[in-house]
Amino acid sequence: MLTRKALFALALCAATPLAAADYSDPTWPCIQRKVERLSEGLMWPHPIPETMPEDPALRREIEQLAAKLAIRRIEVPDLQADVTAFAERNGGDPALLGLVFEETFASLNGRRSRIIGGIGDFSLSQISLSERIEAARQEMDTEMALDDPDFDKVDALEEQLDWDQTIYTDRQQSITYLCETPVLLEKRLYAISQLLQGVVSG
Repeated sequence: MLTRKALFALALCAATPLAAADYSDPTWPCIQRKVERLSEGLMWPHPIPETMPEDPALRREIEQLAAKLAIRRIEVPDLQADVTAFAERNGGDPALLGLVFEETFASLNGRRSRIIGGIGDFSLSQISLSERIEAARQEMDTEMALDDPDFDKVDALEEQLDWDQTIYTDRQQSITYLCETPVLLEKRLYAISQLLQGVVSG
């Protein structure tokens, strides 16, 4: 009987380059290195106030810009005008720009953490399905080795096996996208940090 890790490794070979994959963690099927937590301090070099401004209009302006920066459908270079306008209205204050980054970081990093958790759940689900596929194959082989096989049973097993294999293969096709998403979110945060730092006064 193959181990859980071996089953998943064999099943994943067709979907990812074997030389680059690391199966030491069965809940992480990605080629990309698993980085569970990002550091806000490594991306933003300026002090960030512990509280938002008292002015409700300024708080709303910070929140609205951060919300727009977090929208992945908008390319980072296309946000230059919004960031520049905010900086001009507020004197390029690094504290206020830091609050914008902090809000953006919280949004995208939270989304990234949820995706990483979902990848783990996805991986375990695929492992479970691969085990069921292997068990069905072994049961079919055992039945067919009998002197008087139950062909109705074999037919039912084969039908279930075909269905499970189809589901497994369809799911595997989404692994590349799932694995790339945390990396893309991290890159976006770094790009947004650079964009905001570019308009800091002084």
